[in-house]
Amino acid sequence: MNEIPGDLKFLKSHEWARMEDSGRVTIGISEHAQSLLGDLVYVELPSVGDTVKSGNACAVVESVKAASDVYSPVSGTVVAVNEALNDKPETINEDAYGEGWIFAVKPDDAAELDEMMDPDDYATMIEDEDH
Repeated sequence: MNEIPGDLKFLKSHEWARMEDSGRVTIGISEHAQSLLGDLVYVELPSVGDTVKSGNACAVVESVKAASDVYSPVSGTVVAVNEALNDKPETINEDAYGEGWIFAVKPDDAAELDEMMDPDDYATMIEDEDH
């Protein structure tokens, strides 16, 4: 399993969030989630300016096996989307925690991140799922 970056927070539904120095929150799906989905063939991105609510679906990733909703871990306004995924959705398979980010949000309340799992708790959760 790839090392989980220490600056990420996770939802049980396998989204990750990273608080950037700019105050925005970058969001993607975990290495574990992309490996379960397999080769991604399409990503439906939210639009810049969309309002998202914590825990609500706001994007979709599709693989040859399944389509899966992507949930926002924070409420706020979408300030950036990873347009490169339109042409190369497999970027998520190749670099889930880096170039494979999906969208970024200006959070209404950054404290929502405190309710998410840290990398160790997330790693324990996915180990438990595998047994």
